[in-house]
Amino acid sequence: MLGLATLVVVIGLIVVLLSSGGTSSSTASAARSDGSQGAGATIADRSGARADKSAAVAPFKRVPAGPPTDQRRLALIKTISGHISPKSVAASDTGLVFAQNMMYTHTVTVYNSAGSLVKTIPDTVNMASFGFPGHPGITHGAPVEAAFTPDARHVYVSNYSMYGTGFGPEGNDDCTPASAEAAGDTNSYVYRLNTSTLAIDQVIQVGLVPKFLAVTPNGKYLLVSNWCSYDLSVVNIAEGKQVARLPMGAYPRGLAISPNSQTAYVAIMGGDTVVKVNLANLTEEGSFAVGENPRHLVIDPTGHFLYASLNGPGDVVKINLATDLVVGETHTGDDCRSLAISADGRSLYVVNYSSDTITKLRASDLSVLQTVPTGVHPIGITYDASTGDIWVAVYSGQILVFADRA
Repeated sequence: MLGLATLVVVIGLIVVLLSSGGTSSSTASAARSDGSQGAGATIADRSGARADKSAAVAPFKRVPAGPPTDQRRLALIKTISGHISPKSVAASDTGLVFAQNMMYTHTVTVYNSAGSLVKTIPDTVNMASFGFPGHPGITHGAPVEAAFTPDARHVYVSNYSMYGTGFGPEGNDDCTPASAEAAGDTNSYVYRLNTSTLAIDQVIQVGLVPKFLAVTPNGKYLLVSNWCSYDLSVVNIAEGKQVARLPMGAYPRGLAISPNSQTAYVAIMGGDTVVKVNLANLTEEGSFAVGENPRHLVIDPTGHFLYASLNGPGDVVKINLATDLVVGETHTGDDCRSLAISADGRSLYVVNYSSDTITKLRASDLSVLQTVPTGVHPIGITYDASTGDIWVAVYSGQILVFADRA
């Protein structure tokens, strides 16, 4: 009897171990041997947080299925033209891409991820209807860049200048706060667009010649770099108004925000530094050198590394945020401008304005994976996480869509 009882216990233990082992094996097989997650993993999965399948996971948090992006190659799949002059493109990661067409066209054009035009939105507003009297009639903007809220329900668009009654002359890239004031320049505004109605539903005053903007991952703040007033506007999203203006130095442009929403990084294109902003108390907490003319910044999904395009040298640099030191640098082309990073954090894409190319880099070591011609003056780029495609704004009047294929 004792032998039989022992046998029963042993068999029970084997069953339990096999069950738990099967679960562990399944979990392990979802991760690749290099530590990255398998296809369809969410950002939460990659950071080590438990994936609760009962909770709704936003589609723009998903990584497109397939091999890691640094094992794929770019292939042109669509060319979009029409009455456009795209300065930038921005993907919602939920199936829409917005192109900002500046003062040359005075529109934002919206496309679905397949590249079909969904709507053309004029940059015209009645300022009084948004709480800004003193500007009777129609006011035009000049769309520059765009940034989505974390839930992708709204997108903010910066305007280079405003055109209409009560506004000063058109902005100028060659400026200082004193020269802009002497010229009679006036503060510009950011539009908020509803991504369901595709209409402007809010107008927010910021600084002189706003360029780049970014929304904190927690959805609390909108940050806007003001080119000619040499400062950073901090907008409280819940209140819909600017709550702080922080001095930055000559020509602030690119912005990146840590995944925990605690720190913002601002590229000072008139120098060689990136400024750190403490978002808990809205104060500057130092800066670090990255190289000449930093223009655009992106941060990897883990928040460990920052990448910057250096417009003058035509280089991309990698910064370790634990030390704020540059740990890698690669030349990509003449006048490299906007950057994009893949959802898995393994690839970077940069447009080289005067070389008429885009360069794909491996994020780990900044090695060049591919260089692709684009036509005259590529200036904007975005990664569409809903498809894994790369969209490129070409200043001569086209948008190019590249598939990143295995």
